[in-house]
Amino acid sequence: MGLRFRLHRKDLPGKPDLVFPKHKLALFVNGCFWHGHGCKRGGTGPKSNTGYWAPKIARTRARDAASMAALKEVGWKVAILWECELISDEAIAQLISSAVTD
Repeated sequence: MGLRFRLHRKDLPGKPDLVFPKHKLALFVNGCFWHGHGCKRGGTGPKSNTGYWAPKIARTRARDAASMAALKEVGWKVAILWECELISDEAIAQLISSAVTD
């Protein structure tokens, strides 16, 4: 796509997976289960050891929200690519280009 990016910038809150400095865009690529997405992979929740997993996923969601708020506070746009959305290269390109142009 010709976009310049950096991986896992440690100086930004939440260490975004991809950073597009020119566009001030921080992009997170999240697994549906681990980050509690509402799709069929992440929305069902674990069937065993729920006493462990439910609070762990809740902490992950809270950490994600705090990281996104901190990034927005310092002037960055934030986008999330969910595991279930990563169907093809064309779909990924469309998601990234729409995030860059917003």
